[in-house]
Amino acid sequence: MLNLIKSAIAMVDHYILSLLAIGILLLTVTLGSGWISRLPLSYALIYLVVGIGLGPYGIKLIELRPDAQFLERLAEFVVIVSLFSCGLKMNRPLQFWAWNSTVRLIGFLMPISIFAVAAIAHWFVKLDWGPAILLGAILAPTDPVLASEVQLANIDDRDELRFGLTSEGGLNDALAFPFVYFGIYAFKDNNWSNWFSQWVAVDLIWAIAAGIVMGILVAKAVTWIDKRLQRHKPADELMEDFIALSTILLTYSLTEVINGYGFLAVFVAGIVVQRSYHHPEKPLSQLHFTERIEKLMEVGTLLLLGSLLRVEPMLAFGGYSLLVGGLLIFLIRPVGAWLSTIGSSLHPASRLLCGWFGIRGVGSIYYLTYALGHGLKGETAEKLAWITFSTIVLSVIVHGISSTPLMNWYERKIKPKVPDLI
Repeated sequence: MLNLIKSAIAMVDHYILSLLAIGILLLTVTLGSGWISRLPLSYALIYLVVGIGLGPYGIKLIELRPDAQFLERLAEFVVIVSLFSCGLKMNRPLQFWAWNSTVRLIGFLMPISIFAVAAIAHWFVKLDWGPAILLGAILAPTDPVLASEVQLANIDDRDELRFGLTSEGGLNDALAFPFVYFGIYAFKDNNWSNWFSQWVAVDLIWAIAAGIVMGILVAKAVTWIDKRLQRHKPADELMEDFIALSTILLTYSLTEVINGYGFLAVFVAGIVVQRSYHHPEKPLSQLHFTERIEKLMEVGTLLLLGSLLRVEPMLAFGGYSLLVGGLLIFLIRPVGAWLSTIGSSLHPASRLLCGWFGIRGVGSIYYLTYALGHGLKGETAEKLAWITFSTIVLSVIVHGISSTPLMNWYERKIKPKVPDLI
């Protein structure tokens, strides 16, 4: 009995110490945000380092190793909130010329990234084509969660570079999904003829179309109900912003029920909501609310990721990780972005920055854990997992250090010379 009481006390103390550490972290980054914003540091890098410090290689406050499903659900929620927030920032008419940079980054750069990574993984990491394409799809999406320093600052921001990076992050987290399914199918069955036609019909055509349609329908339905009920009995001001959260959850869940891409639907829903109110105060309020949720969840996700990192497997797969992650960040993304934006309205410096800011993060964690829960296993799973984690860490470090000085330089030297497209 005495041992049980001691164990309970120790458990409570450990929990309280964890709360204390997280509380100190939040207070520090909040009160110090004015100074941090001027330093070559991103919040993501700070959270990651603190997570490592709280883990087994530090003071051992975070020692849990959650299973793949928990990580999948956590990353999934963070991503859908972030995608809705990205959608709310889309302030351009739905015409091809206004989204030219987005079309180029999604239509050309994303496939280039997927198949370039797949080729490296097949020829140098010695993966079969199925897992190689899966790795390319996992690492292809740029992250809408960790890239706040380079995305649109608000609904009124008209900058072309920031718009391109924000819309790309909002769309490629959804449009990489068909390639994730392709990789999973190929991993399970090397005979592509057994499943390829189904993949095209269901996972490529149907799921994308369903995501777009459901994003429009659910968002329009929610805003229609909201506007009519507000005429008779306005909602409590403290509760009103939860309409945004309910829109996210309804859109995502209903789209997934009919086998559509919920990520795409949530991004589309954000666009629809932004355009459905006559006064900008409502979508602006929803944007601020979702950004706060996103920031809070970002803290938890990166603390957890930092505590999960292990030296032995990272060293064991270090050569492969540096090859794939290094080439993706320093060669594939920059060259692919430059080629994809030939003939665009982007300033040459903007094209270079667009190529550099291919930040990887929570979206890649979601795709990896999704694959782990749908048949990816064995040594191949270990290899893909640690290559992915190492690439994210590399991206958080190099982009976290460079984002502030590069964007400050862009705002001072380049942006004044380039007229906004809209």
